[in-house]
Amino acid sequence: MSDPLRLAVFDLDGTLVDSRANIIRAVEEVARILNVECPHVSVIPRVIGLSLDVALTRLFPHVDPKVHKELEDEYRRTFIKMRTAPDFDEPMFAGTAEVLKKLVKDGFLLGIATGKARRGANHFLDRHGLHDHFVTIQTVDNCQGKPHPDMVLKAMAETGADPAHTVMIGDTSFDIEMALAAKAQALGVAWGNHPVAELAGAGAHRVVDRVDDLAHAIRALTR
Repeated sequence: MSDPLRLAVFDLDGTLVDSRANIIRAVEEVARILNVECPHVSVIPRVIGLSLDVALTRLFPHVDPKVHKELEDEYRRTFIKMRTAPDFDEPMFAGTAEVLKKLVKDGFLLGIATGKARRGANHFLDRHGLHDHFVTIQTVDNCQGKPHPDMVLKAMAETGADPAHTVMIGDTSFDIEMALAAKAQALGVAWGNHPVAELAGAGAHRVVDRVDDLAHAIRALTR
């Protein structure tokens, strides 16, 4: 009897990619351009991982609904402009690239489930040379946003992995809720945008504090 397919689905922002500073900067720039009150800097990381329309609605609840589309369009323009600047920096968290390579070597299928648009996911893959690592990529361009289970369900359907051998790895309660709604395993990481207590409270099967513990936890949850 062959071993079951094992699928590890990764969030990007706050899990693999240290993007918080850039997202905060983009939100602040959008508020300046459109002359609307900017949310406090502590609030912005709370919505990272949600689809852009939902995130901006939460960040700017008092803005006229007619302005919401302008917020989205300006945010996209701002971030594209930031990415093309020569000093743009959005590194992977130290050690995560090595974890991905190790998992592939060990026979895992890897996927992405992100609140980014496909353009943003492709930029990540291009920048870090990781296209060959991921066999399924789910974004808000083709899926319902987190915490709806759509991304994980589609990742499992595309790869043939079952929920018992699929783990969603993320830094927010949205990731944990999405995984559980898809009946998959839920692994939280402590270096992202939501505190450990919230990940545990959302029902994470496990939360890791260090990147060095990530591969072991993924293996343990998909045995």
